[in-house]
Amino acid sequence: MAISGINTGLIKINQNPFQKVDVNSTNTSFANVLQGYLENVDTTVKQASDLTVKAAAGEVNNIHDVTIASQKAKVALELTVTVRDKALEAYQEMMRMQF
Repeated sequence: MAISGINTGLIKINQNPFQKVDVNSTNTSFANVLQGYLENVDTTVKQASDLTVKAAAGEVNNIHDVTIASQKAKVALELTVTVRDKALEAYQEMMRMQF
C-alpha cells in the first residue's frame, strides 16, 4: 500500500501572508509597506477562494489544504481590519486633541 505525503505543495503551513514585503530597501516608505501588506492579504484571500472553488468542483484531493487556506485568509483579514480600526481610532484621537 502506497502512502502519500501529507503536504501536497498547494500551501505552506508556516507561510506568513506578509513575508513578500521588502522592508529593508532604502526607498521604502510607509505607504509602500502598507500597500505590500494589503496586496499579500489580497493574494491570500484569492488563493483561499480559488481552492474553495476547486474543492467544490472536486479537483482538490486534500480538503485540509482548503481549510488551512481559508483560516489563513480569515486571520489575515481579521488582522487587517484590526489594524485599520486602530489606525482610525488613533486618527480620531489626534483630531480631538487641542493645541
